[in-house]
Amino acid sequence: MSKTALITGIRGQDGAYLAKFLLQKGYVVYGADRRSGDSTCWRLKELDIAREVQILYMDLLEISNIQRVLAKIKPDEIYNLAAQSFVGVSFEQPVFTAEVNAIGTLRILEALRASGASSKFYQASTSEMFGSTSAHQNEETAFHPTSPYAVSKLFAHWMARNYRQSYNMFNCCGILFNHESPLRGLEFVSRKISHGVAHMKLGLQNKLILGSLDSKRDWGFAPEYVEAMYLMMQQPVADDYVIATGHIHSVREFVQCAFAAIDIDIEWEGTGIEEIGRHPKTAAVLVEVSKDFYRPTDVHFLQGDFSKAARILNWKSQTSFEDLVKLMVLADVRRLEKSQ
Repeated sequence: MSKTALITGIRGQDGAYLAKFLLQKGYVVYGADRRSGDSTCWRLKELDIAREVQILYMDLLEISNIQRVLAKIKPDEIYNLAAQSFVGVSFEQPVFTAEVNAIGTLRILEALRASGASSKFYQASTSEMFGSTSAHQNEETAFHPTSPYAVSKLFAHWMARNYRQSYNMFNCCGILFNHESPLRGLEFVSRKISHGVAHMKLGLQNKLILGSLDSKRDWGFAPEYVEAMYLMMQQPVADDYVIATGHIHSVREFVQCAFAAIDIDIEWEGTGIEEIGRHPKTAAVLVEVSKDFYRPTDVHFLQGDFSKAARILNWKSQTSFEDLVKLMVLADVRRLEKSQ
């Protein structure tokens, strides 16, 4: 008999890739989507699974709605990927961010506890919870969140752990470091870069304007990370796992790789807010830095230690940083060429 999975945040990058992965495993997949006038499923359509995923209206701000959905479909596995996921926006909307990310997760956990259901629960935690701590963050590293987004995610993370310990619920948390793909939203710097460079290749844009080029991240490929989510849920005992590549690269390196994908070896000059990137032949300015894209507080360095996941889940990232950036740029080039 097929297992049933409920994915919140089905319209996001991870939700779409996870839905495809579970469908290939023979699952019946439900996607929870809040009733919204701007609701779109372009990622599901791009992966050609829009007709296979059954969309249900479920809003994390309304517990009675959550209770009815859980009672209706009785999911074997729940993947809570829904969130206000933009760090910058969380400074502008801290209360809403907390309502969705923190209290929204608690509403699902409480609905599960009250129902007595045996559903397994996955919480999408984040490396942003670590803040600027020591290198090679792992499951034992102390948390030091530096944004409303990170604080809200840490609340949800600890609640999932607390309900696991207090009520013997199967709750696992994936502490995922940055993971990207052609399905990443344009609000994220990785896709802003790949999208912008693709426009520049086709003569549709003159330059990229970014925030700090020095921030360093542990960047992986999203489809590989959703497989790690699935593997966590198949373990005999629920636990928490860091999912990362173990390698770090700066935003500047991401930009360099993106331009390399269209055969431009960008040249840098200046430092800090004055730094610019030029075309090596024409000397045209291709990259500028603007304080408009700096955050009130920022995490400058995140590097994950995934040794626990490698040992227990037998999981390891397969796609190199350079290949990841190149496939994102080329995917955006193809989209633009197709639309013209």
